[in-house]
Amino acid sequence: MNALVATNRNFKLAARLLGLDSKLEKSLLIPFREIKVECTIPKDDGTLASFVGFRIQHDNARGPMKGGIRYHPEVDPDEVNALAQLMTWKTAVANIPYGGAKGGIGCNPGDLSISELERLTRVFTQKIHDLIGIHADVPAPDMGTGPQTMAWILDEYSKFHGHSPAVVTGKPIDLGGSLGRDAATGRGVLFATEALLNEHGKNIAGQRFVIQVQVYTVSGYISFQGFGNVGSWAARLIGEKGGKIVAVSDISGAIKNSKGIDVPSLLKHVKEHRGVKGFSGGDSIDSNSILIEDCDVLIPAALGGVINRENANDIKAKFIIEAANHPTDPEADEILSKKGVVILPDIYANSGGVTVSYFEWVQNIQGFMWDEEKVNNELKTYMTRGFKDVKEMCRTHNCDLRMGAFTLGVNRVARATVLRGWEA
Repeated sequence: MNALVATNRNFKLAARLLGLDSKLEKSLLIPFREIKVECTIPKDDGTLASFVGFRIQHDNARGPMKGGIRYHPEVDPDEVNALAQLMTWKTAVANIPYGGAKGGIGCNPGDLSISELERLTRVFTQKIHDLIGIHADVPAPDMGTGPQTMAWILDEYSKFHGHSPAVVTGKPIDLGGSLGRDAATGRGVLFATEALLNEHGKNIAGQRFVIQVQVYTVSGYISFQGFGNVGSWAARLIGEKGGKIVAVSDISGAIKNSKGIDVPSLLKHVKEHRGVKGFSGGDSIDSNSILIEDCDVLIPAALGGVINRENANDIKAKFIIEAANHPTDPEADEILSKKGVVILPDIYANSGGVTVSYFEWVQNIQGFMWDEEKVNNELKTYMTRGFKDVKEMCRTHNCDLRMGAFTLGVNRVARATVLRGWEA
C-alpha cells in the first residue's frame, strides 16, 4: 500500500471517529496547492541536466505551511502529497501553529557535485520563491538535504525579498539556525519513547533496542536519513540513558551485539568508513533481518513501508517507535496489534524535528536566540504534553495510539478550518 493510500485511509478512519461532516472531510483532504517545476542546470562538464521539483502545500488553516525538501531519485508526487498531509496532522498533534507541506527534487544527490547541488537548489528556489515565505510556507531539510541546502535557499530567497532568516529552518547556526536542531528529531524520539515506556511501568534503562538507520552520501558528506540524523542521535541518547542497543543497520549493512553496541565507537567507525559495515564491536548480520531481531523496542528510522505483511508476523519487539515517516503499512498494523505490539505513530514520535524547527522560526522572528538547554527543555515539555493529549484521545474514542494521534491532529485542523469560515 503506497504512502498516500495509507495516509488517506488513516485520515478517513479518524474523520469517522470524529463524526466530521463529509464536505469538510473532503475539503481537508485536498491539498491547498500543488507546484511542479522544471529545473535545468549546467553540469560541471558543460552539459545541461533537467530535473523535476515539487512542492505540495497541503493546509494552512492553523498557520504557515511547514515541511521538508528531499533530494532523492524516487521523489514522486503521490509520496510528496502523503508526506505533506502527514505534516498537517503532525504539526497539529505537536500543537505548533503550522500547516503541512512537503517538497523535493527527483535526483540522486550522490551523483551531483557540491556546485551542481548549489545550482539546482538556487534554480528550484527561483521557481518557487513567490510561493514560500515566513508567513506562507517554511521549508526545512529532509532526506538528501541539510543545513547547507537551507543556506542556499535562504540566500537565493533573500535576493528577492531582503534578508529573511525565518524563511527556512534547519539552517547552519551561523545563519540563524537553532542550537539543538541537529539532535531534535532523535531527542524527540527519546522523549516519546520515555513517555510510552513510563505509561507501561518501564523505563529506558535495561530495555533492548534495535535501530534501523539509513545512510545517504551527498558528495562525500555522510548524513543519516531524516533531518537531524534521527537514528544516530536516538541511538546515542538512548545509550546515554542506559538503553542497550543490540542491533543497528544502515545502507552498508547490519551489525548485532546481544551484550550491547558501544554507540560512540560505532559512530566514529561510521564517520571513517561511511557505514556500520566492518565494525569490530558487533557481528555482521543480513540487513533484511534487522527488523525481526529479538529486542524490546524497535525503532525504524529509515524509509517508509519497511514493516509490511511479509515481515510483521516475525517481529519480536514489544514496542515500535516510528522515527521514520510511514514505516508501517496498515496491513502490518493490524497483524502487530493482534500480537499486542504497541506502535507509537510517526506523526507523534518523530515530531521533535518540526517542533524545534518552530523554535528556530520563533527565534528568527524575535531576533533573539535561546541557549541549548532552553531548546531541549521546551522540546521535552511539548513531547510530554503531546503524549498526554494523544492518550486522552485514545480514551475518548477507545482507539489505539495511531488513531489517537490522527484524531487529535485532524480534530485540531478541522476546528481551525470551521472557525475561519471554510464555507464562505
